[in-house]
Amino acid sequence: MTRLRKNISVLVVSIIMLFIVSGYYCKNIRAQVNPSSNQIPTKIDVFLYDSNDKYISLVRQNFENIQGNNQGKIEFTFYDGMNDQSIQNKDINSVLQANKTDLILLDIVDIKRSREVINRIKEKGIPVILFNREPLNMEDVKSYNKAFFVGTDASQAGILQGQILINMWKYNKNMDNNGNNIMEYVMLMGERDNIEAVERTKYVILTINSDGIKTQELALRVAGWNRNTARSMIEALYLKYGKNIEAIISNNDEMAIGAIEALQKYGYNKGDSAKIIPVVGVDGIPEALELINQGIMTGSVLQDAQAMAEATYKMGMNLVAGNAPLDNMTYEFDSTGVAIRIPYRQIIS
Repeated sequence: MTRLRKNISVLVVSIIMLFIVSGYYCKNIRAQVNPSSNQIPTKIDVFLYDSNDKYISLVRQNFENIQGNNQGKIEFTFYDGMNDQSIQNKDINSVLQANKTDLILLDIVDIKRSREVINRIKEKGIPVILFNREPLNMEDVKSYNKAFFVGTDASQAGILQGQILINMWKYNKNMDNNGNNIMEYVMLMGERDNIEAVERTKYVILTINSDGIKTQELALRVAGWNRNTARSMIEALYLKYGKNIEAIISNNDEMAIGAIEALQKYGYNKGDSAKIIPVVGVDGIPEALELINQGIMTGSVLQDAQAMAEATYKMGMNLVAGNAPLDNMTYEFDSTGVAIRIPYRQIIS
């Protein structure tokens, strides 16, 4: 009887041990099947120069789409610089002091202040990808081995705008209102010192002239990339130059749309092909695309917001992972060794 009780005790202990061991292995198997259940998301802080900028709002939407497709893996936090470097500085300092960020994506407000901002980030050893607004001096980016830039070839935007106007001039003789064989235009510039604005302004005219077309600048106005400012400026310029304005060239679509709204006040660009002043922009924002489809706006140059967001994100995540910055990407660095360029594309009706 005693031996029987001992055997039963041994059997009970064995069964208990079997359950314990089985439970351990089941738990271990579940952990292997779902290894990311306790994954801490990569924290990415995105500093936008101005959320009111329509193109930048499109870039942000694409960042949000990336986050939506990577639930639990990444976490974006957005900061609006409101086109004020002091505001952006405060936000950056706050993030750096909190010491919780893994990656900074920076659309800097003041392109002349990039070195000091990069230096503050460098002190923390945090990777930073600058995007969209190109620093005035690329040496600022080179000063930190975890800093890179994603932008565009600004001259290409001007060249493509020029090609749109060349085709208009050649195939629409009504564009030369006074018959003097000179394209008389108004230029709407984003900012005086902005690299994109300077290059777009320069290369659109160089392209037109290189095709043998003479040009005359009636006026150049700096409208700060703003629709309302551009509208007011074109209203005043039309009163001064009237039909002598044969083209309006804008550094971005927002100012181009402002120009169109001004022209519509005087009966132009309402859909009548016989009463239109050609207007070209840059960015390819949805409202501009609709106006182009309606024949109200002549054309734009697409600045690919999706490609900008994806390239900025992928390069940043490569740095976070300790990989080469262009690992598994189709881009190559330009001559600076720290910048990649997203190509533009023409959009015409």
